Amino acid sequence: MKVLITGIDGYSGWPLALHLLARGHAVVGVDNFVTRRRVREVGSWSATPIPSFARRQAAVREILGKEIGFHRGDLERYDFVRHVLATERPDAIVHLAEQRSAPYSMIDVHHAVRTQAGNLTGTLHLLYAMRESCPDAHLVKMGTMGEYGTPNVDIPEGFFEIDYRGRSDRLPFPRQAGSWYHWSKVFDSGDVMFASRIWKLKATDVMQGVLYGIRTPEITDPRLLTRFDFDETWGTALNRFIVQAVLGLPITPYGKGDQKRGFIALEDSMQSLRLAVENPPDHGEYRVFNQFDAAYTVNELADVTARIATERGLHPTIEHPPNPRIEAEQHYYAPIHDHLARLGYRRTRALPDVVREIFRDLTRYRRRLEARRHVVQPTVRWASGDNREELRSRRPAEAPPEPAPVAPPAPERTSA
Repeated sequence: MKVLITGIDGYSGWPLALHLLARGHAVVGVDNFVTRRRVREVGSWSATPIPSFARRQAAVREILGKEIGFHRGDLERYDFVRHVLATERPDAIVHLAEQRSAPYSMIDVHHAVRTQAGNLTGTLHLLYAMRESCPDAHLVKMGTMGEYGTPNVDIPEGFFEIDYRGRSDRLPFPRQAGSWYHWSKVFDSGDVMFASRIWKLKATDVMQGVLYGIRTPEITDPRLLTRFDFDETWGTALNRFIVQAVLGLPITPYGKGDQKRGFIALEDSMQSLRLAVENPPDHGEYRVFNQFDAAYTVNELADVTARIATERGLHPTIEHPPNPRIEAEQHYYAPIHDHLARLGYRRTRALPDVVREIFRDLTRYRRRLEARRHVVQPTVRWASGDNREELRSRRPAEAPPEPAPVAPPAPERTSA
């Protein structure tokens, strides 16, 4: 099967390419490297040094004996999208090329508009190009569990049965997104659902929980590592907590710390996406998979981080700064996630084991963390509407010399 991955240079796109190659699929990628530029824009970088994409391709060729096709370009250019799909005619398209940061979308009006216009334009261009050039292809779009918000009822997988005033129907579950980014994903979902219906396309919308981890079994060399963001704009709460512990900073759950979300290990997310790719729906079918393993509060993440940091001889503390976001801090949270299990999905990595693995890896790149320690604390506040001055105050330090490229230790495997 030939799989086109948009956003192949990103945190999920790169390990997915390696995962699919290892299982015999042909992989072609698309990227314009905007995430690298946007991370620099907020004064940060990846904890793991990421080589150029050409060097990544060369490393795959040398280490795995595989080739990755690549097209550099922007999904906001329809002529480029149409050319790629007409040239490659993929069997499946995994769409990961979207601005993925909620805080980035909340910086100011320009970042909000850029997020929504870019994300929606890229998705619509893919849908139109699919209709024109490869209508039999299967679109796997990366959604987010954040589309649903935190309703006071169980969250189904996309659709639910409703009885209202004596009539019944199966309807999309209401969305209650919490940032301009998450609303862009809601609008994306509507566009994909509509296109599937009118053009008989095949589409899977993966409502992904928060990812954690740096490596997968295919990442056997430092040149194959994926990125690890830890600043408050691009890094997840768990990423920030681990880096704070490594640097001796207080671990900082926002507000009360009872916000609850679904989480899944990077390796298991790759398994989920592959299963979606290999088991396409029928023409005209739009289906939704909720992709996560377990739900944790922010406090639980902080506690796991602190416990493992203590195991490593560190002395972590936990503090609760005011929450820069506008969100429910205590709420009901019970999403359903059955569809992937029916396709054979099985969890392989438990949260504490992956956190230990991240600690081991980050020790090697501590100098990179030290050089950007100032980017961990929050500066983007939802209520502000304009956070540009706070971001301008960040002045990146000079890059420290890179450590020698020695092979990382093999990850310890513990079944969940």
